[in-house]
Amino acid sequence: MDPRARIGELIFARVAGDEGAARRDRIHFAEGPRRFDADAAVVRVHGDASMFVGGIRALLLQSLHPLAMAAVDQHSGFRGDPWGRLQRTSYYLAVTTFGTVADGDQVIRAVRAVHDTVTGTAPDGRPYAASDPHLLRWVHVAEIDSFLRAHDRYGAEPLDPEGRDRYVAETAGVARQLGATDVPESVAELDEVLADYRSELMSTPAARRTARYLLLTPPVPLPLRAPYSMLAAAAVGLMPRWARLPLRLPWLPVAEATAVRLGGETAVRTIRWAMSSPQTPPSG
Repeated sequence: MDPRARIGELIFARVAGDEGAARRDRIHFAEGPRRFDADAAVVRVHGDASMFVGGIRALLLQSLHPLAMAAVDQHSGFRGDPWGRLQRTSYYLAVTTFGTVADGDQVIRAVRAVHDTVTGTAPDGRPYAASDPHLLRWVHVAEIDSFLRAHDRYGAEPLDPEGRDRYVAETAGVARQLGATDVPESVAELDEVLADYRSELMSTPAARRTARYLLLTPPVPLPLRAPYSMLAAAAVGLMPRWARLPLRLPWLPVAEATAVRLGGETAVRTIRWAMSSPQTPPSG
């Protein structure tokens, strides 16, 4: 088998899971109106290999909210089944971005039903609920900020300022359907919302465990370890300085501007090349 196809298959299997091929066909070939046109900004961002960097950054950033982190730590199989969680997230993004409106609405209803069952008490004694609109908004803004910044840095065709605003606005509708409120619809609003959350963010043992797991001990197959380490370093390189100390992440501006960026570009190009093999199904 062509090495490119083999790498592509490994990546696709990790991200999409055993049902990935069948789900891909359903998402891309099912008949019915789509939520977004083919030239939508969200299609451009979510269809790019830079999402691999953005996804790692999003998980790191999201972990800083102690209530959101408690919900993941106490209810999710993140450490026990990290690839299962990744596959579910990948499927959700793929369906709501590329699938039919009907399929997207169905998966949103399913996720909301799961959220309704996720409640508990954080280690600091505060109650939490995954259906809380405020927490849902945090998860959303951490994701889209991460995906957009990764695309700005490593995307094949970065968006112009108008396109960046369009991306934020296009993702807002799905977030509202999921239950989030006061969702930003421009980059300026996104920056304001993120700044408003900073007083709620903090270092917790669960957040630091998540960072160590994602960056140092992920269960990555041998052929993917080198590109994964470059993706992880690139994700850290996109983290804001204020978010690094709570997670015990380094700040190395010279290295990040040179070696880390070069490594990230190499890893993303390799994934884009591998996934573009005619013998490998497209992601999603």
